[in-house]
Amino acid sequence: GQPPHDSGWPSELDPRLAKAGASLGIPTLYSHQASAVEVALQGANVVLATGTASGKTLGYVLPVLHTLMRDPTATALLLYPTKALAHDQIVAMERWIGTLDAPLALRPYDGDTPRRHRSAIRKEARILVSNPDMCHLGILPHHTQWMRFFQGLRYVVVDELHTYRGVFGSHVANVLRRLRRIAKFYGAHPQLVAASAT
Repeated sequence: GQPPHDSGWPSELDPRLAKAGASLGIPTLYSHQASAVEVALQGANVVLATGTASGKTLGYVLPVLHTLMRDPTATALLLYPTKALAHDQIVAMERWIGTLDAPLALRPYDGDTPRRHRSAIRKEARILVSNPDMCHLGILPHHTQWMRFFQGLRYVVVDELHTYRGVFGSHVANVLRRLRRIAKFYGAHPQLVAASAT
């Protein structure tokens, strides 16, 4: 692997994000983070593959926050392989949202989500944190109840991409194909942003 190089904040990124980053102790980005952000903001699909603990998360967190702050109807779906990882990412993302003081409803949606909370989540979530199983069983078959979310869907994030191997990986690929088909049905063409350890 190569040592990380510092890079400035991409000029196309909402300036409020650089300000929030500074107050969270992130004064600058690494070049791989800045490149991923720039490519995502140009509308391309991105796979960020770097070593463990190299800050891949910012490669998708920043474009997602940027887009959702600029467009009040935009939504994003973040998929993680484990609940523990999803929980850690929710905590980290809530720090950004709190610092930005932005009305971005971030909601977990998995097997542990109480039924009584589910309809409120469908109504309000701008950033939905889930896993491929729940997407397959709890979201896609009920897509008519998620119409608002799908109409605004701009990003689908697949973290820990390297964990989806073999038969499991091909199942997840099919779930993503279905997800894209349903989004298209509602007039949305979300970008895919994936992060993988090398």
